[in-house]
Amino acid sequence: MKTTDLLIPESVKEVLIKSGIVELYPPQEEAIKAGALDGRNLVLASPTASGKTLIAELCALKHILEKDGKVLYLTPLRALASEKYEEFKKYSAITKSDGKRISVGISTGDYDSSDPWLERYDIIVATNEKVDSLLRHKAKWMDDISLVVADEVHLLNEMERGPTLEVVLARLMQTNPDIQVLALSATINNVEEIASWLKAGFVTTEWRPITLKEGTLLNNEIQFKDGDARKIEREAKNPAINLALNTVKSGGQALIFASTRKNSVTLAKKTAPKIGEVLSKPMKRALEREAERILTTGEKTRISELLAELVKCGVAFHHAGLGGGHRKIIEDAFRGGKIKVLTATPTLAFGVNLPARTVIIHDYRRYEPGYGYYPISVLEYKQMCGRAGRPKYDKIGEAVLVARTADEADYLMESYVLAKPERIWSRLAVERILRSHVLATVAADYAHTEAGIYDFFGRTFYAYQYDVAAIKNMIAKILRFLYEEEMIDVSGANIYATKFGKRVSELYIDPVSAVVIRNALRQKPAHLTDFSLLHMIAHTPDMRPMLRPYSSELDKVAVFMEERIDEFMTPVPSEWEDRIGYEQFLGEVKTAMVLKAWIEETSEDEIIEKFHVQPGDLYRTIENAKWLLYTSHELAVLFGNKEIQPLTLELMERVDKGVKKELLPLVKLEGVGRIRGRILYNAGYTTIDDLKHAQLEDLMKLPLIGPKIAKKIKEQIGGFVKKETWEKIEKEEEWKQKALTEY
Repeated sequence: MKTTDLLIPESVKEVLIKSGIVELYPPQEEAIKAGALDGRNLVLASPTASGKTLIAELCALKHILEKDGKVLYLTPLRALASEKYEEFKKYSAITKSDGKRISVGISTGDYDSSDPWLERYDIIVATNEKVDSLLRHKAKWMDDISLVVADEVHLLNEMERGPTLEVVLARLMQTNPDIQVLALSATINNVEEIASWLKAGFVTTEWRPITLKEGTLLNNEIQFKDGDARKIEREAKNPAINLALNTVKSGGQALIFASTRKNSVTLAKKTAPKIGEVLSKPMKRALEREAERILTTGEKTRISELLAELVKCGVAFHHAGLGGGHRKIIEDAFRGGKIKVLTATPTLAFGVNLPARTVIIHDYRRYEPGYGYYPISVLEYKQMCGRAGRPKYDKIGEAVLVARTADEADYLMESYVLAKPERIWSRLAVERILRSHVLATVAADYAHTEAGIYDFFGRTFYAYQYDVAAIKNMIAKILRFLYEEEMIDVSGANIYATKFGKRVSELYIDPVSAVVIRNALRQKPAHLTDFSLLHMIAHTPDMRPMLRPYSSELDKVAVFMEERIDEFMTPVPSEWEDRIGYEQFLGEVKTAMVLKAWIEETSEDEIIEKFHVQPGDLYRTIENAKWLLYTSHELAVLFGNKEIQPLTLELMERVDKGVKKELLPLVKLEGVGRIRGRILYNAGYTTIDDLKHAQLEDLMKLPLIGPKIAKKIKEQIGGFVKKETWEKIEKEEEWKQKALTEY
């Protein structure tokens, strides 16, 4: 089917043809024949890069231009939301019947808001959690949604993210029975079951634009599932490195999946020297610039220095321990063809789209703290395979599992390469997960009787697979807990949320976290400090993942805990009577210690060294802490605890910026972070007024300030600056920019 034959507005056809889409892929054609553009619910299950997003785009534009509708695009990750937002923006030049252009909005944060500003957008891209939050806040504009696109719907199977997606889809279908649901997925086993739950048709196919060859690598020979085989040159001990080198030499890129963060870094370090030898001089110069960007993004640490050194050789590692700024540089450089080999943990397979000619699965097992090593699922393996082959660049993509023995090669061929993905199962029936959704059902007025609550959960995928009776006992237990903790009240057959329960639901936290905070606010410790509040939030189940102490740290953390015993707002478990609770408590203490070091302006490098914490984990802990401190402040307001309110607000700002109290006024300025703030303060500029009266030339001389930042500071706060000084700085900046471009 050609683009010109589609029953869509001409303005849309023009955008598609201009972007090179003149003919549809077979899965896209099947989706249209199945009624996607006619408003039918549809599950489209096909491999990565087979064009699922285009169907979502066409459906969205049909709703907006012909039905005056509004579109909601759901993604499991913030990074994926940003990616889809950029893709949809190409349609923003198209004009609607009212003369206005199509507008695209994105919302992925702030769970305590109905985001009324989103009403003005035609297409809204958001994470599943954000939409769950919007439903709890009863955002009025959501009534206007006529199409919901659920991306990566196979993640219903994922323990943490799956239940939220499931509840969001069930809630949207409950509140708007006429809504069109388009669910996109990689190939899954029980697509008919998911489609039936969504009252949808389905299209499932193995077709992909690039031929995928799957196989196993033993020593230096690949055996493919089609019976084909080929040998690769041996230049290193590790077969995965040899295959990556072979790929790069033939003009491609390789993606190597390792089981742990540590293994991904080790593999990158071993691969870098070999890849560095085969790079051209222009490529090395381009990589030098990428390395410099890494070093100037965020604080300089040993991890960023190692990453920069590897990038100079065309190699990088990618895992959840990396900071967001560095991850983006790596992803962009890999997409741009500069980084030739990327080593990553399996989580990348479920994240952003980073295709490579060759995908190498170095270890089919993965490591989870607390669980040890276990074999990945076939579904996870297929997700990794989906990254093989770059559209427009490669004719064939290869996905290869590394085997250590002939027996293992046979096992991998049988259990992964030739196997079908597992069925997708609902993960909703876990008390910790269900608790929050039961409260939200009552607090947001979706149900006001026990029968009404069961009716809603009867609409979930879990109830479709098992019957709602299977979780009735769990729901009843949760309702008892919510009643005992004064989050809901009962009047005859009616159930309604108390002020406490409604606020907890809006704040998007686990009701158990709210109980921990409420009880702590009622018990003033002997000595109330910043550490008291930091430990209080670390004690909640929402502070995940907790920073567990290594065995070598246990004694040090225990001693620190004993020294601060009168600062705790929660009871300390007995080391001998409750060993598990005691070790859990030490993890909370370590988390609070890390946050305390952060707000005392300890450098990232020192925190990494002292606490064995990687940047990504530190940033996640900081983000969680900010939200839980905000939650604590809101609950302190609700319960009238006036002593805690200013402390939580100030601490939230300090955690956000990573500074001592005296730097708060300075770090509010754009471009002045914790390091520059301290430089300014130590140079005698302790207030905004000091900066206002400072000479621009004096600010420029300070380390890490320079002309650009000095100018930005002055623009924000005012103060007299000579015209010739401004002009001189602007000329210098122009000259530097020109020199950088020429280089």
